[in-house]
Amino acid sequence: MGKLRSSNISVNERARHFLKVLIERYIRDGEPVGSRTLARDSGLELSPATIRNVMSDLEAMGLVVSPHTSAGRIPTVSGYRMFVDSLVTIKPLESSEISRLRHELEGDAEARHLVASASQLLSGITHMAGVVMVPRRDQLIFRQIEFLPLSGNRILTILVTSDGEVHNRVISTRKAFSPSELQEAANFLNRAYPGEALEEMRHRLAEAMEDDRNRMNRIMIRAMQMAEQVINSPDDKDDFVMAGQTNLMDFDELAQMDRLRNLFDSFNQKHELLHLLDESMRAEGVQIFIGEESGYQPLDHCSLVTAPYEIEDQVAGVLGVIGPTRMAYDRVIPIVDITAKLLGAALKPR
Repeated sequence: MGKLRSSNISVNERARHFLKVLIERYIRDGEPVGSRTLARDSGLELSPATIRNVMSDLEAMGLVVSPHTSAGRIPTVSGYRMFVDSLVTIKPLESSEISRLRHELEGDAEARHLVASASQLLSGITHMAGVVMVPRRDQLIFRQIEFLPLSGNRILTILVTSDGEVHNRVISTRKAFSPSELQEAANFLNRAYPGEALEEMRHRLAEAMEDDRNRMNRIMIRAMQMAEQVINSPDDKDDFVMAGQTNLMDFDELAQMDRLRNLFDSFNQKHELLHLLDESMRAEGVQIFIGEESGYQPLDHCSLVTAPYEIEDQVAGVLGVIGPTRMAYDRVIPIVDITAKLLGAALKPR
């Protein structure tokens, strides 16, 4: 999960137990945790001096730190990393919560509506920000295409995918085509490629274009050129949908104006966050970026928990939750994991 690894630090069982107790307490209360609190929460009969020694060891290893204003300690990014890699106890979701998620993500809604619903669900259940990538078009399945003549040499293309989404795009051609020629071109594509993933369709089009052109009539070549323009130039401007950004204002560690401004600016600009989501698409299962692990300064005080969702056994996108590093990982991880599985199932062609 994520990039930085602290799990290779040698920490004895007692110190690991105290780190777990400290982080769970800090996540719950948001206050530095002192030795007396640890003694009470740990369930171990140890002297305050022994606990202070263990805390000093954890601090020397860079797993906890003492804020200047307090005798207590808080986790570092490395401390959180050890916690999520090997100490966290995942809390299974209640069956009622799973039923709610399933109910909200079923039916015959369009892909964009399902994506928006998923981001709102993630936000509503976690009280943080939910983010869901729009399915990549090259993972969508071709159902039908139509070409309609406009003025000049412009053509309105209507591409329908198997999830029911309709993608409209205006393309320009070197010459004008008659309505009957455009109909013939559409008929050719609709006969040749139904049920193809757009990525596969692109490859087959390219191979056909390289084939002996003498064996292809002019309309077939034009149809392929027009289809290539449509598939290679997506009309979707939004790469992901986000909900609940204002929830982040409720967390003291994120509520400083300069941090909030940086965070909200980064959400609007999208590029770096999209890069992180792309990175998560190439990994298996739940990924966690804690604080500066993301390599993206506006997220230095945040954690991003992501999971890829699949359509027809192909990764089509990623969804996740953004919140403070002091998030309840034991709860957020299964929410993200299950929502990804349910969204993939809801987007499956019917």
